[in-house]
Amino acid sequence: MSDEYDLTVIGAGPVGLFAAFYAGMRNLRTLVLEALPKPGGQITALYPEKYIYDVGGFPAILGRDLVSELYKQSSQFGADFRFNERVEKLEVIEPEQLRLVTSECEYFSKTAIVAAGIGAFQPNRLNAPGMAEFEGRGVSYVVREREKFLGRKLLVIGGGDTAVDWSLELRNWASEVTLIHRLDYFEAHQRSVLALYDSQVNVLTQHELVGVSGKDVVEQAVIRDNVTGNERPLEVDDVLVCIGFRADLGPINHWGIKLDGRKIIVDRETKTSIPGVFAVGDIAYPEDSASMNLIAYGFGQATLAVGFANHFIHPRERVSHGHSSQRKGMKYSPTPDAKQAEE
Repeated sequence: MSDEYDLTVIGAGPVGLFAAFYAGMRNLRTLVLEALPKPGGQITALYPEKYIYDVGGFPAILGRDLVSELYKQSSQFGADFRFNERVEKLEVIEPEQLRLVTSECEYFSKTAIVAAGIGAFQPNRLNAPGMAEFEGRGVSYVVREREKFLGRKLLVIGGGDTAVDWSLELRNWASEVTLIHRLDYFEAHQRSVLALYDSQVNVLTQHELVGVSGKDVVEQAVIRDNVTGNERPLEVDDVLVCIGFRADLGPINHWGIKLDGRKIIVDRETKTSIPGVFAVGDIAYPEDSASMNLIAYGFGQATLAVGFANHFIHPRERVSHGHSSQRKGMKYSPTPDAKQAEE
């Protein structure tokens, strides 16, 4: 079919964008379908101002900047991007032909890579007095602009990487940062936890929020010591809740693809139960190998999936095509900065 793609990437988060880039490296005609209005997935929706530390080549990079660079990288070989289009249906029409139906159109593709992250997501909300009432008036679940915390007293709630990272980052903006967590340990990167205890953040483990109050905006939070049962008030201007998200695979549940809970089961080659369909990133569950929910890990999966997708279309071609500098027909024109770096 003249309008058939070689590969369709479902999801334009970091891993999906890298998969689209690598598909270009293999000269595959590529389509990218994204339910959100812009690239970046969860990072754009929830962490645009958060620093990311596990991407090669960057000691630290803001989420929005990483997405911007990945989008430029993925667009250089002519991939077609369709935003605001959620894939409602995926089905095999015949061998090497998939039909993908979105909320706007239908597409045909020889292969597909599902890079949908954790699926549709919403932040978990705290059900404590005042939290719903003051949401948007001091209570928040996402940081859109760090500047809004400048000179303010901030209470952060949570015990994972998001809570720890935001506490460390926003200490440079807020006049005072207090982090409370209901457990006595943090589920975050070890170096981040060490930096947290070495910082000026007021860290209170085995504490939880009782409620918030104020006149028109948040003015006070009451916290409880879970060991002693004692409660005490804190003067706060903002409460940032970082306790994870509710994920929903949505239409993926009805594609006939083999699942394990909210993840797609894949083998060592990132293949799913549907021939020609692969899955990478947080949504993928390798049955016979280890997995890590890290962008760096997802990038590696993406290169593997593209290789096997290309091999599925062209069985005589190798899964691995060697180094990126060996891409057939690829022209590299270094920028002045790049030339200087090479010298």
